Amino acid sequence: MSDTYRDLFVSAADGLRLYTRDYDPGIAGALPVVCLSGLTRSSEDFHELAVALSRDASRPRRVLSLDYRGRGRSDWDKDWRNYDIKIELNDVLQVLTVAGIEKAVFVGTSRGGLITMALSAIRPPLIAGAVLNDIGPVLEAGGLSRIRGYVGKLPTPRTTDEAMQILQQASAAEFPAFTDEQWQALVRVTWREVDGQFVLNYDPNLMKTLEASDPEAPLPDLWPLFEGLKPFPLLVVRGEHSDLLSAGTVQAMQERHPRLTAITVPGQGHAPALDGNLTWVIEEFVLSVEDSA
Repeated sequence: MSDTYRDLFVSAADGLRLYTRDYDPGIAGALPVVCLSGLTRSSEDFHELAVALSRDASRPRRVLSLDYRGRGRSDWDKDWRNYDIKIELNDVLQVLTVAGIEKAVFVGTSRGGLITMALSAIRPPLIAGAVLNDIGPVLEAGGLSRIRGYVGKLPTPRTTDEAMQILQQASAAEFPAFTDEQWQALVRVTWREVDGQFVLNYDPNLMKTLEASDPEAPLPDLWPLFEGLKPFPLLVVRGEHSDLLSAGTVQAMQERHPRLTAITVPGQGHAPALDGNLTWVIEEFVLSVEDSA
């Protein structure tokens, strides 16, 4: 529990306990925002953005930030095969039903953006607008290979400084503009301390979902899922050094989507941190979605 959000626990369809941060200012009327994180990340990724949106002086709004099964404070699944986008999509729908969310702006980082695209295909009335953070309908093989190389395989740090060094060794080339505060934030969502020991903030069995996929197989065609977002205002955020979302893919998305705004975050890779000036950009986007509704 925090002074900025409350803990919301929801049972998934199979009984697994799911966790969500509920930033609820207690003021009805403003369009809510739902934040969906990346593959191994958690609800904490969106804290700065969620606080800004929920405490906006002119239009405070409710913000939900979810932990998928096996991440953050949600329970780990005994069957790693359930770390699957279709099941996670159903988990998201379960949380939204319990929370009483009927329409929202969705902010999806990486995997969260894929889930947002899937939502637009099966439940379009839920979506008022969307932010896709460094994700699109074409996934670059180099980025997927890099992700496959580190998930569940990072060394266990003994101190926060050592944790920062591990992350910097792995990702400094992608994030040359990161500050010490941003590296520390990345440490907090990568590991948590249990009895004085650092442990991963996600189930290491997530790596099995990546190892089970054939790296030589053709990548799935996600353009049909992207088409589901055409009716809605869309903001696409790309890191300048991203190896998962190419500039060419963003251009192709712009050509197919009449209401798409794209921005590039300098000095960052996959996926940009939703803080600082980017928080303000997303706030402005959410207000524009609300005003155009």
